[in-house]
Amino acid sequence: MTKSEQLFQEAVTLMPGGVNSPVRAFGSVQETPRFIERADGAYMTDADGNTYIDFVGSWGPMILGHNHPEVLKSVTETAAKGLSFGAATENEVKMARLICSMVPSVEMVRMVNSGTEAVMSAIRAARGFTRRNKIIKFMGCYHGHTDAMLVKAGSGVMTAGIPDSAGVPAGCTQDTLSAEYNNLESVQALFERCPEEIAAVIVEPVGANMGVVPPVEGFLSGLRALCDKYDSLLIFDEVITGFRLSAGGAQEYFGVKPDLTTFGKIIGAGMPVGAYGGRREIMEMVSPVGSVYQAGTLSGNPVAMAAGLSQLSILQNTPDFYKELNAKGDWFFGELDKLLERYAVPHCLNHIGSLGCVFFTGEQVNDYASAKTADTAAYGRYFAYMLNHGVYLAPSQFEAMFLSAAHGRETELAKTLQTVEDYVKENY
Repeated sequence: MTKSEQLFQEAVTLMPGGVNSPVRAFGSVQETPRFIERADGAYMTDADGNTYIDFVGSWGPMILGHNHPEVLKSVTETAAKGLSFGAATENEVKMARLICSMVPSVEMVRMVNSGTEAVMSAIRAARGFTRRNKIIKFMGCYHGHTDAMLVKAGSGVMTAGIPDSAGVPAGCTQDTLSAEYNNLESVQALFERCPEEIAAVIVEPVGANMGVVPPVEGFLSGLRALCDKYDSLLIFDEVITGFRLSAGGAQEYFGVKPDLTTFGKIIGAGMPVGAYGGRREIMEMVSPVGSVYQAGTLSGNPVAMAAGLSQLSILQNTPDFYKELNAKGDWFFGELDKLLERYAVPHCLNHIGSLGCVFFTGEQVNDYASAKTADTAAYGRYFAYMLNHGVYLAPSQFEAMFLSAAHGRETELAKTLQTVEDYVKENY
């Protein structure tokens, strides 16, 4: 770890916490962050030459595995023609056509540069369309770091123990209402309080920033019904679940159609990219057609579009891709759950398809409050052992594990299960 330690010592003098995104600092797991040099398939290699089985996958987009040859080829060929033009390109049209063909609710789409920007823009479009101001979000759901969304947020905010964020004026959050995830009654109560003021409900269809918390039966369809009843819009934040659970995302998986959807880096195969889209009449509120302004010099970047087109085309054109990946997830997380049960480790294992999370708690986790019962110190010990034995997990109790097509049952996944068993034998 010599080089990683040296890099981190210098980094903390140059960047806040030594990182460009808080969870990378490994603060909640009491470890020195590894500085990654390269990745391939299911593996990452750090600056000191240590190799890890990777279950982060750049926080989801590497669903095919790292450095997929077809994606890499499309990126290098496109980059050779120029990195950025600030002008329209054919690949933007192809990407829009592809997303609209894959996602049930999307009739028009706008490319942006991150999931945060996608959420910010979708909320603005929802407010412009409804001419209302208030937004309902859910405690523990993370929708990026725009001011209005940093209320009871999950992900790194949970890890740091910071309920909100300094620097956010009260006026920026006065129209953000917080409900309990998986609790329709809490949403109904907010609608009853201000029935004609709520522009939209925004939700992660699978909570994936307070650990993994799937929706209970009827929750998403209940949100759809409430939004219809009160003439509000339903926004699915599919930055994590988009093109992860199925070709059409969580909305296809669960059969619930939102009005607007946000996407993140998976549509760029890991390149910095995001998008938001939905019903045509809503999206036509966006400039230059309508009065809702949103712009970006790098939006629809040609290299990012090429990477995304390559990855999404593979996902669309491989008939059994999701069936096989989700079955692999069911097997792996099922085996992991049985292993922890066998050694009487207090835990709750939540998973859906290729997304999963082990909470170190004896309670069932189905919302923000129950997620907070997890023993973060126990997770830190588990994380450190796994990391030092070649398995790279999320450096936070409140993040997801991501499986990819490159993880083999008899190789990477079997080795990971053995490493977990070695850990619990020593510690339980």
